[in-house]
Amino acid sequence: MSDIIQLLPDSVANQIAAGEVVQRPASAVKEMIENAIDAGADKIQLIIKDAGKSLIQVIDNGCGMSGTDARMSFERHATSKIKKAEDLFAIRTMGFRGEALASIAAIAQVELRTRRHEDELGTQLFIEGSEVLKQEACSAPAGTSIAVKNLFYNIPARRNFLKSNPVEMRHIIDEFQRVALAHPEVFFTLHHDGQEVYHLPAASLKQRIVHLLGNNYNQRLVPVEEDTTIIKLNGFVGKPEFARKTRGEQFFFVNNRFIKDAYLNHAVLTAFEELLPDESFPLYVLFIEIDPSKIDINVHPTKTEIKYQDEKSIYAIIRSAVKRSLGRYNITPSLDFDQENSIEHLITPKPFEQIVAPSISFNPNFNPFTEKSNERPSPSYPRDSSYSRPSILHNWDTLYEIGKRDEPAVQHEIHIEKTIAVDEQEVSKTSERQFFQIHNRFIISPIKSGFMLIDQQAAHERILYERFLQQLQNHSGVSQQSLFPQSLTLNGADFELLKELFNDIRALGFDIREFGKNTVVVEGVPADLNNADGHQLLEHLLEGFKNNLSILKLDKRDNLARSLARNAAIKAGTKLSLEEMNLITDQLFACQMPNIALNGKPVISTFTLTELLERFEK
Repeated sequence: MSDIIQLLPDSVANQIAAGEVVQRPASAVKEMIENAIDAGADKIQLIIKDAGKSLIQVIDNGCGMSGTDARMSFERHATSKIKKAEDLFAIRTMGFRGEALASIAAIAQVELRTRRHEDELGTQLFIEGSEVLKQEACSAPAGTSIAVKNLFYNIPARRNFLKSNPVEMRHIIDEFQRVALAHPEVFFTLHHDGQEVYHLPAASLKQRIVHLLGNNYNQRLVPVEEDTTIIKLNGFVGKPEFARKTRGEQFFFVNNRFIKDAYLNHAVLTAFEELLPDESFPLYVLFIEIDPSKIDINVHPTKTEIKYQDEKSIYAIIRSAVKRSLGRYNITPSLDFDQENSIEHLITPKPFEQIVAPSISFNPNFNPFTEKSNERPSPSYPRDSSYSRPSILHNWDTLYEIGKRDEPAVQHEIHIEKTIAVDEQEVSKTSERQFFQIHNRFIISPIKSGFMLIDQQAAHERILYERFLQQLQNHSGVSQQSLFPQSLTLNGADFELLKELFNDIRALGFDIREFGKNTVVVEGVPADLNNADGHQLLEHLLEGFKNNLSILKLDKRDNLARSLARNAAIKAGTKLSLEEMNLITDQLFACQMPNIALNGKPVISTFTLTELLERFEK
């Protein structure tokens, strides 16, 4: 039997390695921008075409490369960052593996132009599928320009697995934002299909956050700073009232490298205890500086995971620092009895001789239980002879009229009590249209065998969900035009998501149009929701869509219908009229699945008379 184990060709090995390093165009963007940062660039341009499928180009003004270095940079495990194994524990650069450019060149057509500042001529290099087609001298500006064309051109199966352009562009923007946040001192630009998406001049960290996420974030940020012997922590957290339903605006950086760490994320969330609504996540951009010898970044090919020698201490430092910052800037509620504006400072005590004892006038002959048949009860009045009795009678008539107007409400309350006490035979006669609301949360209605309890929010969500789903399928949503259109500015990733959902959102009844960079104008909302704030409704719709996408992996239209239904439905605590309760119940039982809420829990619970009697017989 012949030997069957053999070495793979370099081209095949590079394609296999590329599967770990370059999963999608965003992966190539990350590696190329980090190389530009490591080259010392203070100006970086990112040019994207066709969401990175046709072109990814990074232009920087860094140190550049010689002809030999340019050729060597595309070999596997060729790097200038480390020379021996011990260097792995002293790394402060973004890259160190020496695999990124080799992996990219194995699955794309690459053109490199580079020149060192001290050289007169640069180097131009063409590579296709790991094969060097041409290398020659050329004129070029100082720095490096690398263009990656037709990504995955030689792996059709991998290319077919790429998502739509808006989805891939959102991933590219995510990677761009992470690098831009980590290096606010660097000037960045991002162009997609000829349009400028970001123009970020060198600035402070707070200015960079505002430039990336929007001007409305300027008032949402709380600074965090802590310097210990273990780590140095600085950055910003968001105010609790601006927390969102998704985790998209949470950034941890260790030595300027973006990381994902659920353990440290828990430290921040713990600091926000009792300040956040349920299932909400705060914004934070936090930077940790730590001795590289106390961490291990060689854990994952994407370098987004890190191991720490003393992670418990880091957890405690982050938690206490965030908590203290929230308290320092009066974010957490507090009782301060030493404030100058407290009540005791507002009251000026009078001298003792000016204090007068209170006096009370009363009628000793008044008896509220005696009344004459033909006369109204005599009110009590002071014995002062100057008091005008006719005016008292006039006021009493007014009080009497007010009492009569309030009388039906009292009778209604008595009627409710009597209704609860009637026997089963009486309930069965009148149960068709009897509805009551309990704690402004549940609708209760008698039925022949007992009574049913309906969760009003879950019921309305189910009604709206099935209605919106039908509108999406039939493109039958009707829009109610707004008297005053509202503009909505989104961050780059959310704007790309909105562009992907444009047609379906219009099918729901929204009337929106693009209005400049990352901005849309909301001119109308679904007619069923004409009282809603179009600005907030659309923003919450996108937020709910992203949240469902990350957790439930729903179909796009199902996700949209579910998100809009949850945001537009009446909430627990809303007082309903009898007509509203009647309408919700009728519409609920007209649904295809009236018993199941959107979260899979029951909408209706029934209680039989037998069950009630058993409770009292125990």
